[in-house]
Parts: sequence; C-alpha cells; structure tokens
Amino acid sequence: MKRKYLVAVLMLGLGAGRAANAQEAVPDPTLESHNVATVFSATPPADAAQLETFDAGTHSAGLLSHPTLSYPAPTATASSDASPTPTPAPDPTFIYGGRDDYRWQLGIGVDWLRFRSSIFNASAVGLDSSVTYFLNDWFGVEGNVVTGFAPQIFDREHVKLLVYGGGPKIAWRENKWEPWMHAIVGGAHEQPQTADGGRNAFAVEVGGGADYRFNPRFSGRLEADWVRTSFFSQSQNNFKLAAGVVFHF
Repeated sequence: MKRKYLVAVLMLGLGAGRAANAQEAVPDPTLESHNVATVFSATPPADAAQLETFDAGTHSAGLLSHPTLSYPAPTATASSDASPTPTPAPDPTFIYGGRDDYRWQLGIGVDWLRFRSSIFNASAVGLDSSVTYFLNDWFGVEGNVVTGFAPQIFDREHVKLLVYGGGPKIAWRENKWEPWMHAIVGGAHEQPQTADGGRNAFAVEVGGGADYRFNPRFSGRLEADWVRTSFFSQSQNNFKLAAGVVFHF
C-alpha cells in the first residue's frame, strides 16, 4: 500500500515538472513584435529636450550680439519738397586787422586847408569825407571829398574851396593803430572868380594818416596831406590837416 502511494507521488512530481518546462519553452508572441529601441528613439529624454532648447537660445542670442550682424537704425529721409535752411554768413572774426576785417570804411572829419597862390592866400576850414573799399587785407580804393571855407577877402568875397578825386590806399591793418597812405587824383573848384583864370583846376592829394580802433566798427583818425592845384594857370602847393572818425562795415 505504501509502495503504491510512493509511486503515485513520484508520477505527479514528474508531470508537474514537465508542465513547467513546457510553459517556459513557449515564446510570447507580443515580445517578438515589440521593438523596445523604437519606443526609446521616438520619445527623447527630458534632459535632451532641455539641452536642445538651451543651444537654440544661445545660438540666436549670439547671432543678435555679433558685431558684424548689427543693423543700423533707420534714418528719416527729408521730403523732396523741403528746401534746406540757408546758413547765414558769419560775422568777420575781428582781430584788429587781417583778412577777416570789414572791407568798407566811411570816414568823416574836420579839415584845415592852407591855400597859397600868387593872387591870394587863405586858411579854410571845412569837412573831409572819404569812402574806401578794401580789395584784400592791405589794398583799397578810396574816394575823397574835401571842402574849405575861409574868411572874407577882397570886397565882400569869401574863399570857398572844393577838392575831390579818387585813388589807391594802402593800410597796415594788423593792430589797433592802423597807419595808411593814399594818393588821390581829381579836380578842384574855388571861389571867388578872379581875372587871372577859371575857377576849376586839376588837383592831386598825396599823404597819409593813422586810425585807432576803439572797437571793431569804430575808429578815430588823424591825417596830413600835400594838396597840389593848378589855378590861375599856375601851380599851388597847399597843405591839409584833418581829424575825424571812421565807421567799418
């Protein structure tokens, strides 16, 4: 009886072992069709996605900050109808002379003219006026008018003199004191009428003076000239002194 139970137990054990081996040997069809590499390659890891985002941001920031890729700001273009604003001419840079000085001079003063002739002599006082335009910093062209009125001579006759003309003027315009020379060629007129000739004559005025600049537009002037006339078919050597002011513009 015991022997039958032992054989039955052994047979049951051998059957259970074969069944277990048969189960392990059968492959799982789901495992053969499942590709694990495909699953992992389709879904990137979180660290890789973050690294890719970081690289893209850094690359774009580098492009924007690169000096060769900087773009200038757009500038507004002026309208074609808008005319440019003219630049006003600057005032001369005044240095008491030189090329930046004013070109025009207007001189007005009082003169004393000593007239001497074989007919009569007279000391006439009048006005001295001149206008000068400087072509450069030292050479100008001057126009000059001199008048003189003397006391009565003869029978109720007063001496009246007029000398006028034009010519070159040379000046040293580098300091407050501006010495100058001029030569005026023109004519002269005198009264009274005499029996020895007409009242008009040829005249030459040669001399010079000095101007003192008080400011860029205003000067004082002293002047002395030799004045030669040809009244009464003769020649007269006269002398003139003058003092006045000069306006620069």
